[in-house]
Amino acid sequence: MAGRRSLAPSSQVSFPRARTSLARTSLARTVLPPLAALLVLLIGWQLYVMLSAVEPRILPSPLRVVEQGWRQREIIADHALATLTVTLIGFGISLVVAWVLAIWIDFVPGLRTAVLPLLVASQTLPIIAIAPLMILWFGFGLLPKVLVIVLVTFFPIALGLIEGFSAAGPRAGALLRAMGASRWQQFRYVRLPAALPRFFTALRIGITYAVVGAIFAEYVGAVEGLGIYMSLQKNSFRTDLVLAAVAVTAALSVSLFLVTYLVERLVVPWNRAGAGRG
Repeated sequence: MAGRRSLAPSSQVSFPRARTSLARTSLARTVLPPLAALLVLLIGWQLYVMLSAVEPRILPSPLRVVEQGWRQREIIADHALATLTVTLIGFGISLVVAWVLAIWIDFVPGLRTAVLPLLVASQTLPIIAIAPLMILWFGFGLLPKVLVIVLVTFFPIALGLIEGFSAAGPRAGALLRAMGASRWQQFRYVRLPAALPRFFTALRIGITYAVVGAIFAEYVGAVEGLGIYMSLQKNSFRTDLVLAAVAVTAALSVSLFLVTYLVERLVVPWNRAGAGRG
């Protein structure tokens, strides 16, 4: 008995260490392959530029992009902050619109057949044609860029919520109804938790579109932002600075994409646990 008791503390200590080791291994397997592929791509790009002697204004080397981008780091940072601000504002409004619309459709089922085709039709509008009209109608301020972001991002989020609410187990809802639960209580305890995993999947799609939408709106017409910065540098034949801004845009998109996983881990921990067991 004494021997068994002496083994218990060490076994309890080993479990957190094992989980930490597995988490690190999983992280390495997730992060290292794309980093290795990116490194190979950059090396191949650098070698091609060096061997072909192509002009920098046509195709600058990665080292030149980094060097010139670093020289203008303060200017690029100011434009990146403007783009990030517009993205977060537009995406925040898109989240509110998507949640309100999805809840409304869930509480009034007949609206689904009436509204869903309109939502699909809204995504057939070419942004390349709509964005200039937004600038023409609302000027070069914040509003047209926010509207473009909302138009681009609210559909996947709303659709994810609508489908998530519909995916809630009918047996759980029937059980709550038998216990006298109200419609709101059924929504809160069954339909809302069931929709959250799909919501975060749609959220990751939407946040990527949000950055692209902000850049495109700025590219068409803006006072500040990475989109207008790229446009100005393109007109000056500074391909190196255009690519530097593209790299910053990609970094913003990836960072926001990864933040959604952190938020999901806090809000929907059971979904992470279920995925791990699967």
